[in-house]
Amino acid sequence: MTPMLQHLESLIKARQEQPQDGSYTNSLLDAGTPSMAQKVGEEAVEVVIAALSQTKIEQIEEIADLFYHLLVLMRDREIALDDIENELVRRHGAAGGSTSGTSALAG
Repeated sequence: MTPMLQHLESLIKARQEQPQDGSYTNSLLDAGTPSMAQKVGEEAVEVVIAALSQTKIEQIEEIADLFYHLLVLMRDREIALDDIENELVRRHGAAGGSTSGTSALAG
């Protein structure tokens, strides 16, 4: 897992455990799961739009927004980055070789 994603995961956890006034992360967490899920959907649509009509830099910015909002939703649902990594390893093996022909990521 990348250090930056781990840092963001830790920061989101810290905000959940010790809320900070004016924190955007806390406003997302306080809004509840349905609102967080909707926000992830909105960000995913923005990634699609960027992929079809925007510059590479704009695409990167939108993907970064999606990653962040996914991390907030994951924290709310008690899903850690390690859980996602473990699932990817299960599907593809530690060396990245596919272990399942049915995986959406297999290719």
